[in-house]
Parts: sequence; structure tokens; C-alpha cells
Amino acid sequence: MSEQSLKDTKSFIFTGMGNDDSDFIPIMADGGEDDLLVKNLPDTLPILPLRNTVLFPGVVFPISVGRIKSLKLVREVYQSNGVLGVIAQLNPDVDEPSAKDLHKIGTMAKILKILEMPDGNTTVIIQGKQRFRLEEMVADEPYHRAKVEKLEEFKPDENTSEFEATVESLKDIAIKIAKNSANMSPEATFALRNIENPSFLINFICSNAEIKVKEKQGLLEQGDLKERGVQAVSYLVRELQLVELKKDIQSKVKTDMDQQQREYLLQQQMKTIQDELGGNPTEKEINELKERAKKKKWSKEIADVFEKEVNKMYRLNPAAGEYSIQLTYVQTLLDLPWNEYSDDNFDMKHAQEVLDEDHYGLELVKERILEHLAVLKLKNDMKSPIICLYGPPGVGKTSLGKSVARSLGRNFIRMSLGGLHDESEIRGHRKTYIGAMPGRIVQNIKKAKTSNPVFILDEVDKISRDFHGDPASALLEVLDPEQNSEFHDNYLDMEYDLSKVMFIATANTLNTISPPLLDRMELIEVSGYLVEEKVEIAKRHLWTKQLKNHGLADYGLKVNDGVFEYVIEKYTRESGVRALDKQLAKLVRKLAKKIAFDEKVDKVISIETILDCLGVPTYLKEKYQGNEFAGVVTGLAWTSVGGQILYVESSLSKGKGQLTLTGNLGEVMKESAMLALEYLKAHADSLKIDPDVFNKWNVHVHVPEGAIPKDGPSAGVTMVTSLASAFTQRKVKNSMAMTGEITLRGKVLPVGGIKEKILAAKRAGINEIILSEDNKKDIEEIKDIYIKGLKFHYVKTIADVLSIALLKTKVDNAVKID
Repeated sequence: MSEQSLKDTKSFIFTGMGNDDSDFIPIMADGGEDDLLVKNLPDTLPILPLRNTVLFPGVVFPISVGRIKSLKLVREVYQSNGVLGVIAQLNPDVDEPSAKDLHKIGTMAKILKILEMPDGNTTVIIQGKQRFRLEEMVADEPYHRAKVEKLEEFKPDENTSEFEATVESLKDIAIKIAKNSANMSPEATFALRNIENPSFLINFICSNAEIKVKEKQGLLEQGDLKERGVQAVSYLVRELQLVELKKDIQSKVKTDMDQQQREYLLQQQMKTIQDELGGNPTEKEINELKERAKKKKWSKEIADVFEKEVNKMYRLNPAAGEYSIQLTYVQTLLDLPWNEYSDDNFDMKHAQEVLDEDHYGLELVKERILEHLAVLKLKNDMKSPIICLYGPPGVGKTSLGKSVARSLGRNFIRMSLGGLHDESEIRGHRKTYIGAMPGRIVQNIKKAKTSNPVFILDEVDKISRDFHGDPASALLEVLDPEQNSEFHDNYLDMEYDLSKVMFIATANTLNTISPPLLDRMELIEVSGYLVEEKVEIAKRHLWTKQLKNHGLADYGLKVNDGVFEYVIEKYTRESGVRALDKQLAKLVRKLAKKIAFDEKVDKVISIETILDCLGVPTYLKEKYQGNEFAGVVTGLAWTSVGGQILYVESSLSKGKGQLTLTGNLGEVMKESAMLALEYLKAHADSLKIDPDVFNKWNVHVHVPEGAIPKDGPSAGVTMVTSLASAFTQRKVKNSMAMTGEITLRGKVLPVGGIKEKILAAKRAGINEIILSEDNKKDIEEIKDIYIKGLKFHYVKTIADVLSIALLKTKVDNAVKID
């Protein structure tokens, strides 16, 4: 190589191996190795601490000097053409380092040039000379000064094959790194090929290798040049593997890039732009989720699941569908009230006041609810049977649940089960499905914001099933106190504790509820209201509510009890008060219209006002029709809207003993008629009936209102009395009604719906009622005020019924039956 080319090579500026943000630019030193030795070492040496870099002998590079002490040092040394010691800091963040903050091995250096940069910074170009060991720091002001010991370097013979191989390996690896690195200029390879001095080459590569400062310091502390080269080879091999791996990945990405990868790269670019503009919204969103998680009261297991799931979001593209699925899942975990409970108010007097304030009547029901709350108070444990309130529509089952929540101070949530036919509605879907969501149980718990709300499961009797599964079976786990502490939702894919939730189910009938589900609930019947109770409810709650809803609260409209009773009897026929509420709303709307048109409206509502606003009465009051006809008997029936009286009519005609049943009767009711006729045939003598008449007369039994389906066994006593009256032509006792099931042996069995039936009898003007003796307990549960004026006959057999119901007197125009 010519002298000129070598000179050009030595003055070449090399930008650093793979370090595009390096603070210095190493260059080669002129002269030989002997020129680097410091011959006349002073007693003490000025010490210049360096951050994030290590100076090697023979290497020249610029450093930025900013500390006041350091500026004073370099200027004095430069003016005196002296030597200073350069040593790396242990911790680059220390602004005022002392001896304990510096490494023990450094490099003596000479200042070649001081440059004042346009930006006001000072750049000093220094050349490494010889290594030294820091012995003792003797001064800290005006800058560091220390006693040092010169360190010699052991250089093996350049002709030894092992050293030569080490140097060549180091050069080859460095050249490969320079070629494969996108951050290297082509001149870097040229510079490496033209450094002939092994010592300079090793120190040059060590200075520029993209390795940690700690590793560079270790190389500097190695006094054996061959060992330094061997260690440098091991570091460069690692760097070469990393560079080649990066290049291989980039090559594959470039070759296999499709539309999705292109979008990903664009997203990454957008992310970078967003970072520059003030932060990545995705990372900001994830950080906000983590901040919310710190405030949750969940267990360690749930916290681990959350951490795992939220970390997945870092690896997902925000534009991909999986990211939104993952985000929804993590937000659901955060929204659920894990181990968050409201404080219970078990003040029983307060609970009594709330129930009485919200509901008039229903004394037995309220007593059962208070008993239930009392047990919870004493046990301090929610693991108790689930309450099921069942009864006709409009009697206040759902509002009772609200009152329980208000009395306990708990949040209230209602979930309608009517028409539910998919098991996933209860348990949720697997989160891997598009559009997956938790089951409605977990969704409502999230809405309640506490883990111990009062949870109304409305219309539990109207659950259906199909090929999607059986929701009623899924509810078994929810409503089992022994299992619901570990309720498994498919979407969450973990257990959620429902044991503190107070579940209250409601139903209109128990017939359609599966037996296993029914077995898990404590049944409380909410029966219909008496007319007197409806009047009080209308007066205390419904009328004031409708006046408020229609803006007439301050107008002073008043209604007396008789008018309320007229509306109840003439315009409604129900067990509850829902239809009554609608009629009162209609009445108030009519009045509001008149007031808006400045028409005169009486402040006291009369029956004339009712007729004017509500029109012709919808229902006629059921009245007892007398006992002038043989074979006509008054029975009592239960319907979904309450009790009502039911007439059974029997007539005889010449024939061959054929039995005809009409009136849209069900199978059970038809069987009751057959039983009644067979009983009369078997006991004809005791009733003084000629047995032959059963073969000479056709029997026709009819129950009026044929458009309405009728069924049930409770008309048995009514039918046998009707047939007995028809065959004997004897009158039935005046103002008497009856209900009860019969058997072939002549027994009278108890029936249900007694309260509703008695109310219907009282409305119709009935004075005496025949019941099974086993129904006596039902009468004792009814308040005396509601059964005042009624006489009850409790019977065991059909003979008892006939002896009470049939008079000795025959009807007028009696037909001779023989």
C-alpha cells in the first residue's frame, strides 16, 4: 500500500459497528505502538470520567464534555500539552462521580483538539495511549486527580499461528458484520481490511463492537492482547449471529409479505407516528386497563388470569378481530364486581316497615319473607333455600322482590326468563366465538355492580327448551346453594361466586317447572287480593301514582271507597291489581283531557264520572241465581285471575241411560261427572231413587260459559249434588255453594284455591259453603273480616254433602221420575 493511501486510511472516520446512535466516531492513530507509551508519568494524573464508553490504546475519538470540572480539566491539560487519565463510570447516571463510582482500569490519553460546536457544546478529540490502574484519588477539586500505575500489555509474537488466526478471525467476523449490517457504510469494510497492526486492529474492533460497556471494560482490563482478541471473537460471533438472524427475518418478511403483513407494517408505522405525536392509544388503553386492575379486590388466581390475558394484547394487531375479542374479555373481567359486597341492613323492624309501606295485605307472604330474613340475620350466611313466589299475575311478586332489596339495602336486578330456550343464555358462549358474550346471570351481576344483589328470576315457569339445550337444567347450578359458590360461565372460563346473591324466583304456576328445579326452591304462595284489599291498594298506591304520572297530583281529585269498589267489580276480573291500575290510568287520562280543555271536573269522583269516562261496565257482578230449579247447583272454581262461582246444570230426558257432558269440560271434570253418576247408582236406595230410572232416563250435565275451557276435580261435590237433585227433584239449599273432590267410595277430598273461591262466593252473595274437612286449616289462615257472614260446613263424605245441601222440599212443577 502506498504512503498516501495508508494516510488516507488512517484519517478515515469510522461510524461504529452497528451503532447508529453512537456518541463518538473512532479513528486510527498515526505512528507505531512505541509512540503510545507515556515515558515521563507525573506523580498524579488528572482523571476524566466517561459515560457509556471505554477508550482503548491507539483509538482516537471525539467526546462531548459538559461538566464544569471536566471542561476545566481538558482546557488546562490541552494548554499544557499534558496527559490525562480517562476512565469509565460504573453508573453513567451519576453526575458527580467519586473514586467508588469509577472502574479501576482506564487509559491515559492525549488531547488532540478542542472544538467549540455551533450549538454551544464542547467536543474534545482524544487519543488513547497506555492503560493504567487507579491507585488513590488525591484531589476532587478543581477536578479529579489521582495516583496511578502504568500497565504494560503483553503482546505475543505476531508470527505465532494461534495469534495470527485470532487476529484474522476477528477481522473476518468484523467485516461480515459490517457487510450484513444496514447501519454500516461501505467504507467500514475498506478501513478494516487496511489496518495492518494487530494491536491497533484488536483495539479498534473492541472499541467499535456493539457490545455492553461492561463487556468493553472487561476487554480493556485484559492485559494479554491475544486473550483480549479471543474474548472479542466470542462477543463478535454473538453479534454476527444476531445480525444474520435479523437479516434472515427481514428477507423472509420481504419474500412472504402478503396483504395482512403489509397492513401490520403500516400499523407499526402508524404506531411510531402516534408515539411521536404524543403516545400510542393502544398502549395507553392497555395501561389504563392495568391501572383499573390495581383497584380490584379479586383473588390472586383471577389477577393471574387477567395479567396473562392483558399481556396477550401486546402481541396482537389492534386492527385484527382477535384484538377486539381479547379487549372485550379483559373489560368484562374488570367490570365484574369480584368480592365487592354492599352492607346488609338486617333491621327486622325496618324490613317490616318497608314491606308494609310497599304492599297492603299479603300478611302471610310478608311473614314468610321476614322469617327468611331473620334466618339470614342469625346465620350470617346466604346458603339458604331460594325463594319462589308463585301466584296469579298482577299480585306483586316482582315488587315484593324490590321491597326485599330496599329493606336489606342491596342493589336490585331483574332477569326475565320468559321464552328462554337456549342454555347459553344462562352459561354464556366460549369467548373464541365471534360475538361471544357472558351468560345473562353474569351480565346482570355486572350491571348490579355488587356480588350480593337481590336477583329476581322472573317467570321461571315459562322457560322452554329446544335443540340448543335446556336452560332449566343450567339454572340448577345457579339455584343450588351447595354449588353456586363456583358457578362456571363459559365465557369467563372460570368460577364466579354466586353464594352471596339472594335469588328470588317468580312464577304463575308450578305445573311447568321441572321437579329438580322446584326441589331447590322454597315456595311461597302469593294469592289474589280481596275486594277490600284492592280498594286499599287503589287508595294508598295506585290512585296517587296515576295522578302523579299524569300531572294531576296537585289538583285535589278524590275518590271514595264505593267508587273504587264499583270500578273493581264492573271493569276488572283478576286476582291482582294490574287491570285495575290500567282502568285508573284511563280514568285519569280522561279527566286530564277535560281539565286541559277547561271543562268542569268535579273534585270528588262519582259513579256517574266513572260511567262517563270508562263507558259501559265490562263485567256483570256474579250473583246467586236461586234454587227454583232441580239439578242446578252453585260450585266454586279457581282461575288464573282469581275465584269465581260456577253453575252445574243437570237435566233428565226419556232414553236409555246415556250420559252427555257439555260446556267445554276437561278430562278430569268429565271423570268427576262419571264418578258422581256411579255413586248415585250405587247408593240409590239411601236416596230413595228407583235403580231402574238410570236405564230409562238420559242424563245431560252442562256447565255454562261453554267458550271457556274448564277442568279440575273440585267440581265433584257440585256434580253429585246436581245429579241427586235432578233425580230426586229436591231443592238445593238457598244461598249455598260448594267445592271438593269426590272418590268412588264417597269420600270428599280437599282442593286448592280456597281463599279465592271464598272471595268469589262472598261477592256473589253466598251465605253457606260446603268444604272438605281437610280444608278447615285454609279457612283458619284467612282474616275474620274477610269471612264474616259466611257459614262453613266441613264434610267427610258425599252423604254428608247431600244431607246438608238437599232440602226435603221438592221444586215447583217437579217431574215424576220412575
